[in-house]
Amino acid sequence: MTSLNTMLSSDPTVSSKRVITFLAFLLCAAAFIAMILGHTIDTKLFDSMMFIVIAGLGFTASEKFASTKEIK
Repeated sequence: MTSLNTMLSSDPTVSSKRVITFLAFLLCAAAFIAMILGHTIDTKLFDSMMFIVIAGLGFTASEKFASTKEIK
């Protein structure tokens, strides 16, 4: 459990953006595997989950580059 906590967060608190992004990624991976096995997946639903993953990764990565200094 601590390895999952470390993966989802760089600080002691768990970020909800990272959890949602990780869960959306798992759903996209499961849908992709289902498509390979021959099941039909709604493309609009799959695309929207991919957009959630892309946006979540973008927001999480931008936190690393954002300045934490307060502008006065």
